[in-house]
Amino acid sequence: MKERSEESNRLPAEIRLLSRKQVSSIFGLGDKKAVKRIALFVDGPNIIRKEFSIDLDDLRRSVQKYGRIVVGKVFLNQHAPEKLVEAVANQGFEPAIMLAGEKSADVDVSVAVAAMQAGYDKGIDMVAIASRDADYLPVVQEVKKMGKEVLIIAAEPGFSKALQKAADYVEIIQRKRV
Repeated sequence: MKERSEESNRLPAEIRLLSRKQVSSIFGLGDKKAVKRIALFVDGPNIIRKEFSIDLDDLRRSVQKYGRIVVGKVFLNQHAPEKLVEAVANQGFEPAIMLAGEKSADVDVSVAVAAMQAGYDKGIDMVAIASRDADYLPVVQEVKKMGKEVLIIAAEPGFSKALQKAADYVEIIQRKRV
């Protein structure tokens, strides 16, 4: 095998090779901080309302600032119009239809159960709940005890202050101007 001369190992400055560390820092590779895996649960009757005009794409973008959505479910009751269910699915979310009475509390219980299950899932780093409802306060507290971060996304008015203070992160979605 021929040995290279010292001169042939030198490259012009414009063709300089980068170290592995330099390449990693330029492209964000090998960072110790991994992208968070997020389970997103949307309380449909509480958030997807005509008076809020919330776009699910805006909601998704708000959550994606914190990591990658690996679970995305929108909980609706059986009274949800078929077009709404179809629109939710077309936005890339899983519609979850709950048998409910006159109150949305039945949807709340389903969202709470899903959030707790995500809290136990080792493949989830953060639980995101889209709701203004203070009923989720115990769930937020328990999921945090499990070592998960919690993001709450909602719109004003009526966004529970207690829920906002309990969460690690809060995103307030602005209404679409009509």
